[in-house]
Amino acid sequence: MSERLFGIHGAALELRSHRMGMLTSNIANAATPGYQARDIDFSAALEARTNGAGRDGAIASATRYRVPTMPSLDGNTVELANEQMAFAENAVAYSATLTFLTGRVNTITRALKGE
Repeated sequence: MSERLFGIHGAALELRSHRMGMLTSNIANAATPGYQARDIDFSAALEARTNGAGRDGAIASATRYRVPTMPSLDGNTVELANEQMAFAENAVAYSATLTFLTGRVNTITRALKGE
């Protein structure tokens, strides 16, 4: 029922939330030797999710390891500036999706109240 009410926005919010956690983990491990930065190909994950894959399946199929432009000597692939930029972009998209869903819920609530 929620897919009929919210379309792909519910799945998008869930995927963006998971991506935010992944980017946060990358940032937290910027100084960890050998840490491999990961990210989610959001478009691929959302497409998998809308084609019937579960949340974990969609995330697993769209998770990619980052290829650094300047590899570090300790094997860590986190490039802090890139991770911070990706985090900020994802946070804006998350906020926009959440705003849309909030508006949709408010509209449904008003309709049910007969306003």
